[in-house]
Amino acid sequence: MDRRDFLRISGWGLVAGMPVPWQPAVATGRSAPPSCGQPDYTLRIGRSLVELAPDHVVSTLTYNGQFPGPLLRLKEGRPVVVDVYNDTDQVEQLHWHGLAVPAAVDGAIEEGTPVIPARGRRRIAFTPGPAGFRFYHTHVRAGNDLTRGQYSGLLGPIYIEPRLDPGAYDREVFLTLKEFDPVFSQGGDMAVNFLRPRERDTQLQAVGEAAMKASLARGMPHGYEVGYQAFAVNGRKLGHGDPVRVKAGERVLFHILNGSATELRSLALPGHTFRVIALDGNRVPRPAEVPVLWLGAAERISAIVEMKQPGVWVLGDLADDDRGNGMGIVIEYAGQHGRPQWLAPPSSDWDYRWFASDASPSVRRMPDEMIEMTFAKQNAADQGFNRWTINGEAFDMAAMKPLFHLREGRRYRLRMHNQSDDIHPIHLHRHRFEITRIAGQPTDGVVKDVAMLGGYQSMDVDFTADQRGLSLFHCHMQLHMDFGFMALFECA
Repeated sequence: MDRRDFLRISGWGLVAGMPVPWQPAVATGRSAPPSCGQPDYTLRIGRSLVELAPDHVVSTLTYNGQFPGPLLRLKEGRPVVVDVYNDTDQVEQLHWHGLAVPAAVDGAIEEGTPVIPARGRRRIAFTPGPAGFRFYHTHVRAGNDLTRGQYSGLLGPIYIEPRLDPGAYDREVFLTLKEFDPVFSQGGDMAVNFLRPRERDTQLQAVGEAAMKASLARGMPHGYEVGYQAFAVNGRKLGHGDPVRVKAGERVLFHILNGSATELRSLALPGHTFRVIALDGNRVPRPAEVPVLWLGAAERISAIVEMKQPGVWVLGDLADDDRGNGMGIVIEYAGQHGRPQWLAPPSSDWDYRWFASDASPSVRRMPDEMIEMTFAKQNAADQGFNRWTINGEAFDMAAMKPLFHLREGRRYRLRMHNQSDDIHPIHLHRHRFEITRIAGQPTDGVVKDVAMLGGYQSMDVDFTADQRGLSLFHCHMQLHMDFGFMALFECA
Protein backbone atom coordinates (compact mmCIF):
# COMPACT_ATOMS: atom_id res chain seq x y z
CA MET A 1 0.00 0.00 0.00
CA ASP A 2 1.42 3.40 -0.91
CA ARG A 3 1.13 6.48 1.28
CA ARG A 4 -1.85 7.91 -0.62
CA ASP A 5 -3.84 4.70 -0.17
CA PHE A 6 -2.89 4.54 3.50
CA LEU A 7 -4.07 8.06 4.14
CA ARG A 8 -7.31 7.46 2.26
CA ILE A 9 -8.06 4.22 4.13
CA SER A 10 -7.18 5.72 7.51
CA GLY A 11 -9.44 8.69 6.92
CA TRP A 12 -6.52 11.14 7.04
CA GLY A 13 -6.36 12.17 3.40
CA LEU A 14 -7.70 15.66 4.03
CA VAL A 15 -5.79 16.19 7.24
CA ALA A 16 -2.45 15.10 5.83
CA GLY A 17 -2.84 17.43 2.87
CA MET A 18 -3.34 20.52 5.01
CA PRO A 19 -0.51 22.65 6.35
CA VAL A 20 -0.34 22.11 10.09
CA PRO A 21 1.34 24.95 11.99
CA TRP A 22 3.49 24.33 15.00
CA GLN A 23 1.24 25.28 17.85
CA PRO A 24 1.00 24.59 21.57
CA ALA A 25 -1.75 22.32 22.85
CA VAL A 26 -2.48 23.78 26.26
CA ALA A 27 -4.61 22.05 28.88
CA THR A 28 -7.71 24.22 28.93
CA GLY A 29 -8.50 25.69 32.32
CA ARG A 30 -5.25 24.55 33.91
CA SER A 31 -2.00 26.26 34.63
CA ALA A 32 0.37 25.53 31.76
CA PRO A 33 3.73 26.94 30.68
CA PRO A 34 3.92 29.47 27.84
CA SER A 35 4.56 28.24 24.31
CA CYS A 36 7.94 29.98 24.11
CA GLY A 37 11.16 28.90 25.80
CA GLN A 38 12.78 25.52 26.17
CA PRO A 39 10.72 22.32 26.49
CA ASP A 40 11.03 20.02 29.46
CA TYR A 41 11.33 17.02 27.13
CA THR A 42 11.95 16.49 23.42
CA LEU A 43 10.81 13.39 21.53
CA ARG A 44 11.85 12.63 17.96
CA ILE A 45 9.94 10.12 15.85
CA GLY A 46 12.12 8.35 13.31
CA ARG A 47 13.24 5.02 11.95
CA SER A 48 16.19 3.36 13.65
CA LEU A 49 17.80 0.00 14.26
CA VAL A 50 17.09 -1.90 17.47
CA GLU A 51 19.56 -4.64 18.40
CA LEU A 52 17.45 -7.34 20.02
CA ALA A 53 20.53 -9.57 20.05
CA PRO A 54 23.94 -9.40 18.29
CA ASP A 55 22.57 -11.56 15.47
CA HIS A 56 19.08 -10.02 15.40
CA VAL A 57 18.65 -6.37 14.47
CA VAL A 58 15.29 -4.91 13.47
CA SER A 59 14.41 -1.65 11.77
CA THR A 60 11.43 0.09 13.29
CA LEU A 61 10.00 3.47 14.24
CA THR A 62 11.20 4.70 17.64
CA TYR A 63 11.31 7.73 19.90
CA ASN A 64 14.76 9.31 20.16
CA GLY A 65 16.34 6.38 18.32
CA GLN A 66 15.78 3.91 21.15
CA PHE A 67 13.36 1.25 22.32
CA PRO A 68 11.52 1.73 24.53
CA GLY A 69 11.33 5.50 24.34
CA PRO A 70 12.88 7.44 27.22
CA LEU A 71 11.25 7.20 30.63
CA LEU A 72 9.44 10.46 31.37
CA ARG A 73 9.32 11.15 35.11
CA LEU A 74 6.77 13.88 35.72
CA LYS A 75 5.47 15.55 38.86
CA GLU A 76 1.78 15.34 39.66
CA GLY A 77 0.26 18.79 39.16
CA ARG A 78 3.45 20.41 37.81
CA PRO A 79 2.96 21.71 34.22
CA VAL A 80 5.20 20.23 31.54
CA VAL A 81 6.10 21.12 27.95
CA VAL A 82 7.05 18.45 25.38
CA ASP A 83 8.28 19.10 21.85
CA VAL A 84 7.55 16.25 19.42
CA TYR A 85 9.45 16.16 16.12
CA ASN A 86 8.30 13.88 13.32
CA ASP A 87 11.23 12.94 11.09
CA THR A 88 9.14 10.62 8.91
CA ASP A 89 7.14 11.17 5.72
CA GLN A 90 3.81 10.27 7.33
CA VAL A 91 1.66 12.11 9.87
CA GLU A 92 1.84 10.80 13.42
CA GLN A 93 0.00 11.00 16.73
CA LEU A 94 1.31 10.65 20.28
CA HIS A 95 -1.23 9.42 22.82
CA TRP A 96 -0.77 10.14 26.53
CA HIS A 97 -2.26 6.86 27.75
CA GLY A 98 -3.92 7.02 31.16
CA LEU A 99 -3.61 10.78 31.59
CA ALA A 100 -6.58 13.08 32.16
CA VAL A 101 -5.84 15.70 29.51
CA PRO A 102 -7.94 17.71 27.04
CA ALA A 103 -8.84 16.11 23.70
CA ALA A 104 -6.52 18.58 21.91
CA VAL A 105 -3.62 17.04 23.86
CA ASP A 106 -4.70 13.41 24.21
CA GLY A 107 -3.32 12.23 20.88
CA ALA A 108 -6.22 10.70 18.92
CA ILE A 109 -7.31 12.09 15.58
CA GLU A 110 -10.80 10.70 16.27
CA GLU A 111 -11.04 13.18 19.16
CA GLY A 112 -9.78 16.06 17.03
CA THR A 113 -6.18 16.15 18.30
CA PRO A 114 -4.02 17.95 15.71
CA VAL A 115 -1.61 15.57 13.99
CA ILE A 116 2.16 15.80 14.21
CA PRO A 117 2.85 16.65 10.54
CA ALA A 118 5.31 14.75 8.39
CA ARG A 119 8.75 16.37 8.70
CA GLY A 120 7.21 18.73 11.22
CA ARG A 121 6.87 19.30 14.94
CA ARG A 122 4.32 20.07 17.60
CA ARG A 123 4.64 21.56 21.08
CA ILE A 124 2.39 20.02 23.73
CA ALA A 125 1.78 21.57 27.16
CA PHE A 126 -0.27 19.97 29.91
CA THR A 127 -0.49 19.37 33.64
CA PRO A 128 0.27 15.69 34.44
CA GLY A 129 -2.20 13.59 36.36
CA PRO A 130 -3.29 11.37 37.87
CA ALA A 131 -0.17 10.05 39.61
CA GLY A 132 1.10 6.59 38.76
CA PHE A 133 2.53 4.45 35.97
CA ARG A 134 1.30 5.64 32.56
CA PHE A 135 2.82 5.49 29.07
CA TYR A 136 2.92 7.23 25.71
CA HIS A 137 2.54 5.62 22.32
CA THR A 138 1.59 6.20 18.72
CA HIS A 139 -2.10 6.25 17.89
CA VAL A 140 -2.34 5.88 14.12
CA ARG A 141 -4.20 3.30 12.08
CA ALA A 142 -1.93 0.56 10.76
CA GLY A 143 -4.46 -1.53 8.82
CA ASN A 144 -2.47 -4.08 6.83
CA ASP A 145 0.86 -2.26 7.31
CA LEU A 146 2.79 -4.12 10.00
CA THR A 147 5.43 -1.37 10.20
CA ARG A 148 2.99 1.24 11.52
CA GLY A 149 0.99 1.91 14.64
CA GLN A 150 1.66 -0.20 17.69
CA TYR A 151 3.43 -2.85 15.59
CA SER A 152 6.32 -0.36 15.57
CA GLY A 153 8.54 0.64 18.48
CA LEU A 154 6.73 3.91 19.18
CA LEU A 155 6.06 3.66 22.91
CA GLY A 156 7.70 4.65 26.15
CA PRO A 157 6.95 4.65 29.90
CA ILE A 158 5.75 7.58 32.01
CA TYR A 159 5.86 7.75 35.78
CA ILE A 160 3.91 10.60 37.36
CA GLU A 161 5.30 10.94 40.84
CA PRO A 162 2.66 11.40 43.53
CA ARG A 163 2.84 14.27 45.95
CA LEU A 164 3.19 11.70 48.74
CA ASP A 165 4.75 8.24 48.29
CA PRO A 166 5.02 5.77 51.19
CA GLY A 167 8.12 4.27 49.51
CA ALA A 168 7.82 0.72 50.90
CA TYR A 169 10.51 -0.47 48.49
CA ASP A 170 14.24 -0.02 47.92
CA ARG A 171 14.31 0.78 44.20
CA GLU A 172 12.29 0.72 41.00
CA VAL A 173 12.78 -1.21 37.76
CA PHE A 174 10.79 -0.44 34.60
CA LEU A 175 10.18 -3.29 32.15
CA THR A 176 8.52 -2.99 28.73
CA LEU A 177 7.37 -6.25 27.12
CA LYS A 178 7.20 -6.18 23.32
CA GLU A 179 7.12 -8.42 20.24
CA PHE A 180 8.92 -7.78 16.95
CA ASP A 181 8.91 -9.15 13.38
CA PRO A 182 5.11 -9.39 13.03
CA VAL A 183 3.54 -11.59 10.36
CA PHE A 184 -0.03 -12.25 9.26
CA SER A 185 -1.62 -15.66 9.68
CA GLN A 186 -5.13 -17.07 9.44
CA GLY A 187 -6.58 -18.66 12.52
CA GLY A 188 -4.63 -19.22 15.72
CA ASP A 189 -5.68 -19.24 19.36
CA MET A 190 -4.83 -16.97 22.25
CA ALA A 191 -4.63 -18.01 25.89
CA VAL A 192 -8.12 -17.59 27.30
CA ASN A 193 -8.47 -19.93 30.27
CA PHE A 194 -6.50 -17.91 32.83
CA LEU A 195 -9.20 -15.31 33.53
CA ARG A 196 -11.50 -15.70 36.52
CA PRO A 197 -14.41 -15.97 36.91
CA ARG A 198 -14.69 -18.50 34.06
CA GLU A 199 -18.45 -18.64 33.60
CA ARG A 200 -19.57 -17.81 30.07
CA ASP A 201 -22.89 -16.34 29.02
CA THR A 202 -24.61 -19.09 27.04
CA GLN A 203 -26.67 -16.62 25.01
CA LEU A 204 -23.62 -14.62 23.95
CA GLN A 205 -21.82 -17.86 23.08
CA ALA A 206 -24.73 -19.21 21.03
CA VAL A 207 -24.96 -16.04 18.93
CA GLY A 208 -21.20 -15.75 18.42
CA GLU A 209 -20.67 -19.38 17.49
CA ALA A 210 -23.64 -19.38 15.13
CA ALA A 211 -22.22 -16.37 13.29
CA MET A 212 -18.82 -18.05 12.92
CA LYS A 213 -20.34 -21.34 11.71
CA ALA A 214 -22.43 -19.51 9.13
CA SER A 215 -19.36 -17.65 7.86
CA LEU A 216 -17.30 -20.81 7.51
CA ALA A 217 -20.23 -22.58 5.82
CA ARG A 218 -20.18 -19.84 3.15
CA GLY A 219 -16.58 -20.76 2.41
CA MET A 220 -15.00 -17.83 4.23
CA PRO A 221 -11.54 -18.46 5.70
CA HIS A 222 -10.68 -17.54 9.26
CA GLY A 223 -9.86 -13.84 9.50
CA TYR A 224 -6.27 -12.65 9.64
CA GLU A 225 -4.42 -12.64 12.94
CA VAL A 226 -0.92 -11.39 13.75
CA GLY A 227 1.92 -13.54 15.05
CA TYR A 228 5.49 -12.62 15.98
CA GLN A 229 8.93 -14.12 15.47
CA ALA A 230 10.89 -12.24 18.12
CA PHE A 231 10.21 -11.17 21.70
CA ALA A 232 12.02 -8.79 24.01
CA VAL A 233 12.05 -7.03 27.37
CA ASN A 234 13.29 -3.43 27.17
CA GLY A 235 14.31 -4.05 23.58
CA ARG A 236 16.61 -7.02 24.26
CA LYS A 237 15.96 -10.73 23.89
CA LEU A 238 16.39 -12.96 26.90
CA GLY A 239 20.09 -13.37 27.71
CA HIS A 240 21.29 -10.52 25.49
CA GLY A 241 20.68 -7.46 27.64
CA ASP A 242 22.09 -6.48 30.99
CA PRO A 243 20.54 -8.49 33.82
CA VAL A 244 18.58 -6.87 36.61
CA ARG A 245 21.15 -7.01 39.40
CA VAL A 246 19.70 -7.33 42.89
CA LYS A 247 20.81 -7.92 46.46
CA ALA A 248 19.37 -10.43 48.88
CA GLY A 249 16.74 -8.78 51.04
CA GLU A 250 16.03 -5.95 48.59
CA ARG A 251 12.45 -4.98 47.87
CA VAL A 252 12.29 -4.18 44.16
CA LEU A 253 9.28 -2.39 42.74
CA PHE A 254 8.77 -3.59 39.18
CA HIS A 255 6.71 -1.38 36.87
CA ILE A 256 5.72 -3.69 34.01
CA LEU A 257 4.13 -2.55 30.74
CA ASN A 258 2.67 -4.84 28.11
CA GLY A 259 3.60 -2.81 25.03
CA SER A 260 2.21 -5.37 22.58
CA ALA A 261 0.03 -4.43 19.65
CA THR A 262 -2.07 -7.58 19.99
CA GLU A 263 -0.73 -10.06 22.55
CA LEU A 264 -1.64 -11.04 26.10
CA ARG A 265 1.41 -11.64 28.28
CA SER A 266 2.30 -13.61 31.39
CA LEU A 267 5.32 -13.22 33.65
CA ALA A 268 6.81 -15.35 36.44
CA LEU A 269 10.02 -15.38 38.49
CA PRO A 270 10.90 -18.82 39.92
CA GLY A 271 10.97 -18.94 43.71
CA HIS A 272 9.47 -15.47 44.09
CA THR A 273 6.05 -13.89 44.32
CA PHE A 274 4.73 -10.52 43.19
CA ARG A 275 2.97 -8.26 45.67
CA VAL A 276 0.70 -6.30 43.34
CA ILE A 277 0.20 -2.76 44.63
CA ALA A 278 -1.12 -0.97 41.53
CA LEU A 279 -2.93 -1.79 38.29
CA ASP A 280 -2.55 0.62 35.37
CA GLY A 281 -0.81 2.99 37.77
CA ASN A 282 -3.75 3.09 40.21
CA ARG A 283 -3.24 1.82 43.76
CA VAL A 284 -5.34 -1.25 44.47
CA PRO A 285 -7.53 -1.35 47.61
CA ARG A 286 -6.07 -4.70 48.65
CA PRO A 287 -2.46 -5.53 47.64
CA ALA A 288 -2.11 -9.26 47.07
CA GLU A 289 0.71 -11.70 46.39
CA VAL A 290 0.55 -13.79 43.22
CA PRO A 291 2.99 -16.22 41.53
CA VAL A 292 2.18 -15.11 37.98
CA LEU A 293 1.26 -11.78 36.41
CA TRP A 294 -1.08 -11.57 33.43
CA LEU A 295 -1.38 -8.43 31.30
CA GLY A 296 -3.57 -7.59 28.34
CA ALA A 297 -2.24 -5.25 25.66
CA ALA A 298 -1.51 -1.81 27.24
CA GLU A 299 -2.06 -3.00 30.82
CA ARG A 300 0.49 -2.09 33.48
CA ILE A 301 1.24 -3.75 36.79
CA SER A 302 3.33 -2.35 39.63
CA ALA A 303 4.44 -5.12 41.97
CA ILE A 304 7.02 -5.45 44.74
CA VAL A 305 9.26 -8.53 44.77
CA GLU A 306 11.21 -9.34 47.91
CA MET A 307 14.53 -10.79 46.84
CA LYS A 308 14.98 -13.81 49.09
CA GLN A 309 16.04 -16.64 46.75
CA PRO A 310 19.70 -15.99 45.79
CA GLY A 311 20.68 -17.28 42.38
CA VAL A 312 20.50 -16.38 38.72
CA TRP A 313 16.94 -16.61 37.47
CA VAL A 314 14.83 -16.03 34.38
CA LEU A 315 11.94 -13.59 34.79
CA GLY A 316 9.93 -14.72 31.78
CA ASP A 317 6.73 -15.63 30.00
CA LEU A 318 5.02 -18.93 30.79
CA ALA A 319 4.89 -19.82 27.07
CA ASP A 320 8.03 -21.82 26.31
CA ASP A 321 8.16 -20.73 22.65
CA ASP A 322 7.80 -17.03 23.47
CA ARG A 323 10.32 -17.21 26.29
CA GLY A 324 12.69 -19.23 24.13
CA ASN A 325 12.44 -16.57 21.43
CA GLY A 326 13.29 -13.77 23.80
CA MET A 327 10.41 -12.88 26.17
CA GLY A 328 12.29 -12.66 29.42
CA ILE A 329 15.10 -10.99 31.35
CA VAL A 330 17.75 -12.32 33.74
CA ILE A 331 17.57 -11.53 37.47
CA GLU A 332 21.05 -11.85 38.98
CA TYR A 333 21.74 -11.75 42.70
CA ALA A 334 24.99 -10.14 43.89
CA GLY A 335 27.77 -12.73 44.10
CA GLN A 336 25.81 -15.33 42.11
CA HIS A 337 26.96 -16.74 38.79
CA GLY A 338 26.02 -19.44 36.33
CA ARG A 339 23.37 -20.21 33.76
CA PRO A 340 20.01 -18.48 34.40
CA GLN A 341 17.45 -20.95 35.72
CA TRP A 342 13.80 -21.26 34.73
CA LEU A 343 11.32 -23.32 36.72
CA ALA A 344 7.69 -23.38 35.64
CA PRO A 345 5.46 -22.01 38.42
CA PRO A 346 2.34 -23.77 39.65
CA SER A 347 -0.72 -23.24 37.46
CA SER A 348 -2.11 -19.80 38.20
CA ASP A 349 -5.19 -17.84 37.18
CA TRP A 350 -5.88 -14.10 37.13
CA ASP A 351 -8.79 -12.39 38.80
CA TYR A 352 -9.17 -8.62 39.22
CA ARG A 353 -11.30 -9.34 42.30
CA TRP A 354 -8.19 -10.44 44.22
CA PHE A 355 -7.25 -6.78 44.51
CA ALA A 356 -10.72 -5.42 45.23
CA SER A 357 -12.01 -3.69 48.33
CA ASP A 358 -13.37 -5.72 51.24
CA ALA A 359 -16.24 -3.24 51.52
CA SER A 360 -19.65 -4.22 50.29
CA PRO A 361 -20.33 -3.03 46.72
CA SER A 362 -23.75 -1.86 47.91
CA VAL A 363 -22.21 1.30 49.40
CA ARG A 364 -20.94 2.43 46.00
CA ARG A 365 -22.56 5.43 44.36
CA MET A 366 -25.06 4.14 41.84
CA PRO A 367 -24.71 5.27 38.23
CA ASP A 368 -26.92 7.96 36.81
CA GLU A 369 -27.24 6.08 33.55
CA MET A 370 -26.53 2.65 32.08
CA ILE A 371 -25.03 2.21 28.60
CA GLU A 372 -25.38 -1.23 27.02
CA MET A 373 -22.60 -2.25 24.60
CA THR A 374 -22.35 -5.48 22.60
CA PHE A 375 -19.13 -6.38 20.80
CA ALA A 376 -19.32 -8.74 17.82
CA LYS A 377 -17.00 -10.20 15.19
CA GLN A 378 -17.80 -10.49 11.50
CA ASN A 379 -15.37 -13.16 10.37
CA ALA A 380 -13.04 -12.17 7.47
CA ALA A 381 -15.60 -9.56 6.36
CA ASP A 382 -13.13 -6.80 5.41
CA GLN A 383 -10.78 -8.09 2.70
CA GLY A 384 -9.90 -11.09 4.83
CA PHE A 385 -9.71 -9.15 8.10
CA ASN A 386 -12.30 -9.60 10.83
CA ARG A 387 -14.65 -6.64 11.13
CA TRP A 388 -15.59 -5.65 14.68
CA THR A 389 -18.78 -3.91 15.68
CA ILE A 390 -20.16 -2.13 18.74
CA ASN A 391 -23.95 -2.38 18.90
CA GLY A 392 -23.92 -3.49 15.27
CA GLU A 393 -21.76 -0.63 13.96
CA ALA A 394 -18.13 -0.72 12.85
CA PHE A 395 -16.40 2.61 13.48
CA ASP A 396 -16.37 4.82 10.39
CA MET A 397 -13.07 6.74 10.11
CA ALA A 398 -14.55 9.03 7.48
CA ALA A 399 -17.59 10.10 9.51
CA MET A 400 -16.10 9.88 13.04
CA LYS A 401 -19.61 10.22 14.44
CA PRO A 402 -20.07 10.02 18.26
CA LEU A 403 -22.08 6.95 19.23
CA PHE A 404 -22.76 7.95 22.83
CA HIS A 405 -23.58 11.34 24.35
CA LEU A 406 -22.73 12.15 27.98
CA ARG A 407 -23.40 14.97 30.41
CA GLU A 408 -20.48 16.33 32.39
CA GLY A 409 -20.39 15.22 36.01
CA ARG A 410 -22.75 12.28 35.63
CA ARG A 411 -21.68 8.76 36.55
CA TYR A 412 -22.13 6.14 33.83
CA ARG A 413 -22.07 2.37 33.88
CA LEU A 414 -20.87 0.62 30.74
CA ARG A 415 -22.39 -2.86 30.59
CA MET A 416 -20.20 -4.57 28.02
CA HIS A 417 -21.17 -7.86 26.37
CA ASN A 418 -18.57 -9.85 24.42
CA GLN A 419 -20.16 -11.89 21.64
CA SER A 420 -16.80 -13.36 20.58
CA ASP A 421 -14.39 -15.87 22.12
CA ASP A 422 -11.52 -13.35 22.05
CA ILE A 423 -10.29 -11.56 25.18
CA HIS A 424 -10.56 -7.81 24.60
CA PRO A 425 -8.41 -5.31 26.54
CA ILE A 426 -10.90 -2.44 26.67
CA HIS A 427 -9.58 1.15 26.95
CA LEU A 428 -11.34 4.47 27.54
CA HIS A 429 -9.30 7.60 26.79
CA ARG A 430 -8.94 10.49 29.24
CA HIS A 431 -10.81 8.67 32.03
CA ARG A 432 -10.35 5.96 34.61
CA PHE A 433 -13.08 3.46 35.39
CA GLU A 434 -13.97 1.18 38.27
CA ILE A 435 -14.74 -2.48 37.60
CA THR A 436 -18.08 -3.19 39.28
CA ARG A 437 -19.11 -6.59 37.91
CA ILE A 438 -17.33 -9.45 36.10
CA ALA A 439 -19.35 -12.29 34.56
CA GLY A 440 -22.20 -11.57 36.95
CA GLN A 441 -20.00 -11.32 40.04
CA PRO A 442 -19.97 -7.92 41.82
CA THR A 443 -16.69 -6.32 42.80
CA ASP A 444 -15.52 -2.98 44.11
CA GLY A 445 -12.61 -0.56 44.15
CA VAL A 446 -10.36 -1.73 41.29
CA VAL A 447 -9.72 1.34 39.12
CA LYS A 448 -8.15 0.94 35.68
CA ASP A 449 -7.92 2.41 32.19
CA VAL A 450 -7.64 -0.98 30.43
CA ALA A 451 -9.48 -4.15 31.46
CA MET A 452 -9.55 -7.60 29.89
CA LEU A 453 -13.08 -8.68 28.99
CA GLY A 454 -13.27 -12.46 28.68
CA GLY A 455 -14.70 -14.39 25.76
CA TYR A 456 -18.51 -14.68 25.83
CA GLN A 457 -18.61 -12.73 29.08
CA SER A 458 -20.03 -9.44 30.31
CA MET A 459 -18.39 -6.78 32.45
CA ASP A 460 -19.64 -3.59 34.10
CA VAL A 461 -17.38 -0.59 34.58
CA ASP A 462 -18.36 2.75 36.13
CA PHE A 463 -16.84 6.14 35.36
CA THR A 464 -17.61 9.81 35.86
CA ALA A 465 -17.79 11.95 32.73
CA ASP A 466 -15.35 14.62 33.90
CA GLN A 467 -13.63 15.38 30.58
CA ARG A 468 -15.54 17.59 28.17
CA GLY A 469 -15.43 16.94 24.44
CA LEU A 470 -14.73 13.69 22.62
CA SER A 471 -13.22 10.60 24.24
CA LEU A 472 -12.28 7.48 22.29
CA PHE A 473 -13.29 4.01 23.48
CA HIS A 474 -11.72 0.95 21.88
CA CYS A 475 -10.19 -2.48 22.16
CA HIS A 476 -6.46 -1.93 22.57
CA MET A 477 -5.56 -4.67 20.12
CA GLN A 478 -4.39 -2.80 17.03
CA LEU A 479 -5.93 -5.37 14.70
CA HIS A 480 -9.34 -4.97 16.35
CA MET A 481 -9.44 -1.19 16.62
CA ASP A 482 -8.23 -0.75 13.03
CA PHE A 483 -11.14 -2.80 11.75
CA GLY A 484 -14.05 -1.25 13.57
CA PHE A 485 -13.68 -1.82 17.32
CA MET A 486 -13.92 1.85 18.36
CA ALA A 487 -16.56 4.31 19.45
CA LEU A 488 -16.63 7.98 20.41
CA PHE A 489 -18.19 9.41 23.55
CA GLU A 490 -19.13 13.08 23.45
CA CYS A 491 -19.43 14.91 26.76
CA ALA A 492 -21.11 18.32 27.03
